[in-house]
Amino acid sequence: QVYLAESGGGLVQAGGSVRLSCVASGAAFSIYHAGWWRQAPGKEREWVAAISKEGGATYYADPVKGRFTISRDNAKNTVYLQMNSLKPEDTAVYFCNARAPTVPPRDYWGQGTQVTVSS
Repeated sequence: QVYLAESGGGLVQAGGSVRLSCVASGAAFSIYHAGWWRQAPGKEREWVAAISKEGGATYYADPVKGRFTISRDNAKNTVYLQMNSLKPEDTAVYFCNARAPTVPPRDYWGQGTQVTVSS
């Protein structure tokens, strides 16, 4: 069992930057793949970025590619999402996800943090 807590959201102007953090507790975080998802009002939750358990591989959804960077520090049990060149359409609640290497895989979620980008 792993518990996730996001922070770092807020209100930012278009073109600005925000860094989200997600701190994990309760289990050895280094065995979990991790990622970020987001959900805008009236829309389904969508995947944003993912990072392998050791941080060697990263993946991004097309809308954020080149603007967002996912990283992790397993010594601090933390995964980050650096968001640059923000657009109003990036406005959403951002959720941290950890996937356990079980069969079938088991997902854990944080409570989310709001990011609002004003035009």
